[in-house]
Amino acid sequence: MAEKCLAQNEGLAEEEFCPAYYDGLLCWDATPWNTLAVQRCFSEFHGVQYDDTQNASRMCLDGVWHNYSNYANCTERMTNVSPTDVTSLIYLAGYSLSLAVLSLAVFVFLYFKDLRCLRNTIHTNLMSTYILSACSWILNLALQNWSDEAQQDQTSCTILVICMHYFYLTNFFGMLVEGLYLYMLVVETFTAENIKLKVYTTIGWGAPAVFLTIWVICRCFVNIVPSNPADGLALAGEAKMCIWMSEHQVDWIHKAPALAGLALNLFFLIRIMWVLITKLRSANTLETEQYRKATKALLVLIPLLGITNLLVLCGPNDDSWFAHAFDYTRALMLSTQGFLVALFYCFMNTEVRHAIRYHVERWKTGRTIGGGRRRGASYSKDWSPRSRTESIRLTV
Repeated sequence: MAEKCLAQNEGLAEEEFCPAYYDGLLCWDATPWNTLAVQRCFSEFHGVQYDDTQNASRMCLDGVWHNYSNYANCTERMTNVSPTDVTSLIYLAGYSLSLAVLSLAVFVFLYFKDLRCLRNTIHTNLMSTYILSACSWILNLALQNWSDEAQQDQTSCTILVICMHYFYLTNFFGMLVEGLYLYMLVVETFTAENIKLKVYTTIGWGAPAVFLTIWVICRCFVNIVPSNPADGLALAGEAKMCIWMSEHQVDWIHKAPALAGLALNLFFLIRIMWVLITKLRSANTLETEQYRKATKALLVLIPLLGITNLLVLCGPNDDSWFAHAFDYTRALMLSTQGFLVALFYCFMNTEVRHAIRYHVERWKTGRTIGGGRRRGASYSKDWSPRSRTESIRLTV
């Protein structure tokens, strides 16, 4: 298509004409200076059907074409659902499910005082980051789809994008805190008690704020210009475009710390596994039996520590069926990770189930005898694990 388009320039007098040009979507014929070239919209792009009864335009200036083509009238036909829409629906369904389950899990940890300890507080902080990340993504999607005039909503969109990147980065640092806590508990047993909650909180919430602040400052000085003229299609949908959503090299300011956190968690996981295997070989006591259970628990720790994110860091960018399948899989895995965290570390947690069962039985007893609240045995209410073995056992 491009060769056929450019072939029109052979023998063309360059004076007072913009040469024929292919922008990746349509071929713009040679046009006199200071003239608006108009032609029918394309009918299909990346498997999506567009309304070809409308017109696109591009301005010929003094011998050169304008930077972008105007595809504002080239809207999608409603007969087809694009792969991008399917991916967004998967994200929306997954984040909505995670949001509901995570909210219930956080309520359980906060409501039952018997569950208050350092370990569960760290779990609650991690779940909170997933809740905030899901909310910011859903709000950003709503803004992009409901906004009719992007220029009026760029400020709101920018704020939401910053929040979305911040909470997504807190996910990684929350996972890092989980890995660090278990590492200190299992490997560095003598120094584990020296790390307080405020240290873990600073790592989980403060460090992402520092990196995002640097990224925001650098991003303010970056001029986003599409590298492909075909990206004029994105500009044509300007009503749905948020400038800060475009990728740039400065994004590595927040991507690199996330990757570093994953690498550290992988190191923690290997060291924890090595210590547990050594313990299992050295003795066969009740304590080593608890370590055996903890070894199985580490298989569940993999999604919590974010190792699954290593599988979706990059993927194909073409329009093949494999690329679409990869996008769907990535959307499903990332959007439901919060659901898995809540499921394994709250609703399948032995300590949580015992606490809920105890309070339900006490409530039933109170209703049966018609008496007041009967005081009974409860779990530890301090902010540190009773013992290293018990803390590992109660991880799941």
